[in-house]
Amino acid sequence: MKHEIESQWMGKMQFNALVNGHTIIMDAPERVGGEDNGPIPKPFVLTALSGCTGMDVIALLRKQGKELTELNLKVSGEISKQQPIEYVAANIVYEMKGNAEDEQAAYNAVITSQEKICGVSHMLKKIMPVTWQIIYNGKEIFNNQPTVIAELN
Repeated sequence: MKHEIESQWMGKMQFNALVNGHTIIMDAPERVGGEDNGPIPKPFVLTALSGCTGMDVIALLRKQGKELTELNLKVSGEISKQQPIEYVAANIVYEMKGNAEDEQAAYNAVITSQEKICGVSHMLKKIMPVTWQIIYNGKEIFNNQPTVIAELN
């Protein structure tokens, strides 16, 4: 089995991708010749990461009969300073709300997603660090980001 998409050039810098029957518009800002009709392509990597792990977490919790009232994911990609411009690290912040007694199950679901089943995260970890934080009902319960020491200029 394989996944296939098609992209069609729509003029200027716009490409429309057909993904499983859904059209996704990619474009560039006006300053580089586009019309800003859609996002630039690179952040779709971060989008795929958020969707993959988010769906894992929801599915894993549902199997246990648990439901979150809220799950928001903020994914950031650190960009290289030279060409080719690429992501050199990614971080995911899971902001979750739910029953207090489900905190451990939510934590376990994220760890299972990140360490065992999220294919997008697994692929990205082969080329760069992927870290994450879990905030449950407003309290940080996990953070594996390395401690950053500010450089003195």
